Amino acid sequence: MTQHGDGPEGPRPRRRGQGELEAQVLAALHGARGPVSAAWVQERLGGDLAYTTVMTILTRLLAKNVVTRERAGRSFVWRSTADEAGLAALRMRKVLDGESDRSAVLASFVTTLSADDERLLRDLLGDAGGAATAED
Repeated sequence: MTQHGDGPEGPRPRRRGQGELEAQVLAALHGARGPVSAAWVQERLGGDLAYTTVMTILTRLLAKNVVTRERAGRSFVWRSTADEAGLAALRMRKVLDGESDRSAVLASFVTTLSADDERLLRDLLGDAGGAATAED
């Protein structure tokens, strides 16, 4: 008797969570010393992903302005535009975008912050509010 999710060849690989593959691609790009090819990214992710899958993820990240690409011969090389903090912010945004009640999620998040983090968030929001009114 096979377990749920098992096929004739054995257990199927675990399915990645929403945004997990994008985060893995971004982490690989962030660790690169410069612009890299999609094949380089594919190799860093263990090579079990199809090249076309890696290209699809890179193209989606390009549309989100999280990576850049430049022509290198007949193909492209890719570079992350986000640092570690930017990558974490992108993951947080993906979680928030996946929820239907954004207000409840944000309220729940804020109530779990430490006093220092809450103060920091208030300062950042105050700075952002001041910058928005100064530009108007």
